[in-house]
Amino acid sequence: METKISNEKQNVENTIDMNDKDYLNKLLTCLKEMTKNYAVSLTEASNEILYEKYKEMFLKYSLLQRKVFELLFKKGWYELEQVDSNKISQKYNTLNTEIDTIRTN
Repeated sequence: METKISNEKQNVENTIDMNDKDYLNKLLTCLKEMTKNYAVSLTEASNEILYEKYKEMFLKYSLLQRKVFELLFKKGWYELEQVDSNKISQKYNTLNTEIDTIRTN
């Protein structure tokens, strides 16, 4: 049985115009993508100075992404799924099996 974890939703006007919820969701999506791209850039940096700059920017954007997520969650505009421990254990075992397969190949 799934249980949702969320806060009470703050109502926003449902119109064709973007509202605070829409802007924050768009910002969160953008920040997630930027964080992923900086992670890739870190692995491909050609020198230490460039690496440190990418790392600094990655940390700033990932922190900002977290703050935006927390704001969305606080306002009730983002829900989490509570999963039972059996489902977590199954996923953990599946991932360990995959890792073991990769190591033996």
